[in-house]
Amino acid sequence: MNDASRTYDVIVIGAGPVGENVADRTKAAGLSTVVVESELVGGECSYWACMPSKALLRPVIARADARRLPGLSRAVDGPLDAAAVLGRRDEFTSHWKDDGQVAWLDSVGVDLIRGHGRLDGPRQVAVRTPDGTTVRLTARHAVAVCTGTTAALPPLPGLAEVEPWISRDATSAKKAPGRLAVVGGGVVAVEMANAWQALGSRVTVLVRGRRLLPRMEPFAGELVADGLREAGADVRFGVSVTSVAREGGEVRIGLDDGGELAADEILFATGRKPHTDDIGLDTVGLTPGDWLDVDDTCRVTAVPDGWLYAVGDVNHRALLTHQGKYQGRIAGAVIGARAKGEPLDERPWGAHVTTADTAAVPQVVFTDPEVGAVGMTAEEAERAGRRTKVVDYDLANVAGASLYGDGYRGRARMVVDLDRGHLLGVTFVGPGVGELLHSATVAVAGEVPVERLWHAVPSYPTISEIWLRLLETYRG
Repeated sequence: MNDASRTYDVIVIGAGPVGENVADRTKAAGLSTVVVESELVGGECSYWACMPSKALLRPVIARADARRLPGLSRAVDGPLDAAAVLGRRDEFTSHWKDDGQVAWLDSVGVDLIRGHGRLDGPRQVAVRTPDGTTVRLTARHAVAVCTGTTAALPPLPGLAEVEPWISRDATSAKKAPGRLAVVGGGVVAVEMANAWQALGSRVTVLVRGRRLLPRMEPFAGELVADGLREAGADVRFGVSVTSVAREGGEVRIGLDDGGELAADEILFATGRKPHTDDIGLDTVGLTPGDWLDVDDTCRVTAVPDGWLYAVGDVNHRALLTHQGKYQGRIAGAVIGARAKGEPLDERPWGAHVTTADTAAVPQVVFTDPEVGAVGMTAEEAERAGRRTKVVDYDLANVAGASLYGDGYRGRARMVVDLDRGHLLGVTFVGPGVGELLHSATVAVAGEVPVERLWHAVPSYPTISEIWLRLLETYRG
């Protein structure tokens, strides 16, 4: 079959939520746009990350909440209906079919080319399609790389033969393994440990460090570890995997303390790496497999003439779907403005500058207990040389928390910049705190003066009254 050539104003490599947002904004700016995708339109978030993982976790958290409520606790004593939970997960992923997402691209007038896209020189992309055809694309204005990340696995001998789970396997598995070893202590590790322990697996979490969720306030990891252990999981700290082998259907795991563990499956949740090893970076003077450094408009700084953009996880600014979508909206608007010769709004709060992915990044960890955090931790603020006051409060002492049932456990912290009089960071841990997080994000991103926060009155009796208690404690 002969090769084909096409020219567009903008080429987007990767049709996940980041690429979709870039394409939506460039098309809205009147630029012809094509998206190249080698897998499913909708990307990691829709099929292997955000949506399936939260579909698995919602019944887990709902049952945990119900067990704390007199009058309801006995009704949820039994195990989860794993088949029903997995079936609902499959519905959330549209059974791994992307018809709906493709229809959306059609509705906004963005073309789609399925296949593996690689840069092939400045403003050039070559797409190898499933039928063996090469489609050669030329961009008049911009190419946006939105290829995200993939799991980073340790260099253990024989690991490939073991066929370990990565995050994709953990969110798409068809049944609960009898015994699941989870290697890692970050968000993927703790969320999947919560999910599969509740779905019937005997989970062992192996953490090289001394705490879970090491990038958050220490008490967050401590409370999550307590929750996992109470659910029946075995959480071990200060231990590393030194060897793995699959024997007779089970995984034999050697540990650096001389011990050995047997499991039916092993999940490595040990970090992410950029999905840039085979996208032609070498053809534009970059190194395959590297993160792509960008400026605050998401333009790649190392490529001349300003035509190449890297948006979302691939630029390593904030590896979260909502932050990638935020970057996508801004990058798309920037590409449109530059194509039209319009001036950019470069104010810190302007439409063409990404700031929220460095100063006020919110994240919810969907465990029992839930964790919500935004901005700096106390330790990060100290390292940055800020003069701060750290304010802690026991969430169980807030009236609204008692409505969640008996034995509520949680904690809140705000980090106040004493010189500028606003919040640098906020962390909540406890049932139901995820919905508190946007208020904290507005306070941090907006640099709302602490004295002004006194006039944002929380409703009674809700756990949002934690704001009043934190402010009272701050005043002393």
